[in-house]
Amino acid sequence: MYEWLKALHVIAVISWMAGMLYLPRLFVYHCDAEVGSKQSETFKVMERRLLKAIINPAMVVTWVVGLYLAWSGHLYTAPWFQVKFVLVLAMSALHGFFTARVRDFALDRNARSQKFYRIINEVVTLIMVGIVVMVIVRPF
Repeated sequence: MYEWLKALHVIAVISWMAGMLYLPRLFVYHCDAEVGSKQSETFKVMERRLLKAIINPAMVVTWVVGLYLAWSGHLYTAPWFQVKFVLVLAMSALHGFFTARVRDFALDRNARSQKFYRIINEVVTLIMVGIVVMVIVRPF
């Protein structure tokens, strides 16, 4: 059963990361859309659906299954796992930040630039790379 749960965990992580990489790109394009325009309203729907149908459920499955795997495999004492855990906490914080931005865009209250969203998209990438290195290379 452990191997099946690992597979489910990897599938959930891939889904979560796909959404976390795509959502800030939507924000970049949404910044250009005029408030109240058909384009802006379309972006609102896309952002909300991506968050509710893919990103949120994938994060929940990632956390639930991941915590079980860490507990059952006694991984929580390994230094590489502890670094990975901190990085996953950082990714979860970004998830919360993006959730708030979806709300801001939905209410036409975005206060950030395209450049900001381009940079934050790279932050997601860097955290993801760190997590993968910790899991695959286990440098310590």
